[in-house]
Amino acid sequence: MPSVSQQWLLLLLISTVLTVFARADLPGTWELLVQNAGLASMHTAVTRFNTVVLLDRTNIGPSRKMLRRGHCRKDPYDAVLKLDCYAHSVLFDLQTKQIRPLMIQTDTWCSSGQFLPDGTLLQTGGDLDGVKKIRKFVPCEATGSCDWVELADVELANGRWYATNQILPDGSVAIVGGRAANTVEYYPPRKGAVALNFLADVEDNQMDNLYPYVHLLPNGHLFIFANNKAVSYDHNVDKIVKEYPPLDGGPRNYPSAGSSAMLALEGDYSTAVILVCGGAPYGAFIERSTDTPAHGSCGRIIATSPDPVWEMEDMPFGRIMGDMVMLPSGDVLVINGAQAGTQGFEAASNPCLYPLLYRSDQPVGLRFMTLNPGTVPRLYHSTANLLPDGRVLIAGSNPHYFYRFDAEFPTELRIEAFSPEYLSPDRANLRPIFEGIPETVRYGESFDVSVSVPLSVVGVVEVNLGNAPFATHSFSQGQRLVKLAVTPSVPDGEGRYRISCVAPPNGMVAPPGYYMAFAVNQGVPSVARWIHLVS
Repeated sequence: MPSVSQQWLLLLLISTVLTVFARADLPGTWELLVQNAGLASMHTAVTRFNTVVLLDRTNIGPSRKMLRRGHCRKDPYDAVLKLDCYAHSVLFDLQTKQIRPLMIQTDTWCSSGQFLPDGTLLQTGGDLDGVKKIRKFVPCEATGSCDWVELADVELANGRWYATNQILPDGSVAIVGGRAANTVEYYPPRKGAVALNFLADVEDNQMDNLYPYVHLLPNGHLFIFANNKAVSYDHNVDKIVKEYPPLDGGPRNYPSAGSSAMLALEGDYSTAVILVCGGAPYGAFIERSTDTPAHGSCGRIIATSPDPVWEMEDMPFGRIMGDMVMLPSGDVLVINGAQAGTQGFEAASNPCLYPLLYRSDQPVGLRFMTLNPGTVPRLYHSTANLLPDGRVLIAGSNPHYFYRFDAEFPTELRIEAFSPEYLSPDRANLRPIFEGIPETVRYGESFDVSVSVPLSVVGVVEVNLGNAPFATHSFSQGQRLVKLAVTPSVPDGEGRYRISCVAPPNGMVAPPGYYMAFAVNQGVPSVARWIHLVS
């Protein structure tokens, strides 16, 4: 008879084998893109040149990437390095996987951002010398020399730390909230900051009104969610026009660390559905309790309904700091985060390695699918961004004030990509390929695209526009997916299909700017082509 130790060893072996098989059966695959990006990305954005801007913060000491010779940051007030020759932002080339250092001068800790209509990345606020700063990054080809520019002739009216940016129908940007900033202001500047008392009303002694969830509704109003409450805000007259019922389950914003996404806009674009999931129980942040279990409750509301109510459901896992990524298919990927604690330094434990797929068209109870787990904990200051090839870029995680590589959850410099099930080899024959698509389209314009598909098309090939949001602190600022009105695919006799599309009707449905256009056949997306939507 085996000894006790042998029995335990046998049980461990069986458990390990079962776990491996269970993981192998779950959808999705992981790929390590870069072993050392040089920095932990607190903020991440994908540009129309298929490069990725990774941005951390200054006043943090050495990163693991040097700036170009002669381009050191000089700051007599920096507590760590008065002369800082380390990069705190880089540009990552998706094709070559090369990383080029970028120069950022002021502190971008917990700042905000959004792309402008011309493709420029607007970046606002931060801490210390960055709290009122406005910065711009004009993307270029990976071989170019584009870099950050800090504007000297304009600054924020209020200091913005933990704020949220949202592009508006006219291409301007609303900058909402922040620590001790219960206001809204705009870029280009309109009339200074405008009081938003709603943010002050929902704040508690945990500050759960930070990084408010802001979504542009197709009626032109802003859906603003903070703590457990939401309002509809008319930015044209700076007035709250609707109050929504509170969402059960406690606070959802920073530092209680839920997440939110607006589901795909489609049909006549009159209906907008908002999803808010996860978070920590009230008090976890105050008590600095790293082992307080996160909850997995989700609320879903039709924000454009005259009588909106929250529909509740539960995720398979309690989760804080989960990132929500709108996939080209219209499903939502929930990834990264932890199952206990809150946002903040040294404040979370029990990493949640299992991504989830939220299938928005399914009934309650059948919407969530558990996906193949990763192996790298992604906690505080991690990000997730949709890539033009349909994968999701995963970066960052630094739950420490400085860079630490000797901790239980070390500063994470690796960049990974997660491939949803629609990219699995057994669906490759369904994947469309764009053969022709215009580079620029105008609102309401009819236009044709041409695609080829290895197998015959079954049903209608969708053409969906996804923008490139600014991902930070478990929320993708400005994220949206718009499904275009299309006609059934028509074969041209040469192995291609012609699809007639109608561009979004106005900037309320899709603000002006660059979008990733995906052809989607039976849930399988093409590699995107960038398209410029203009008025």
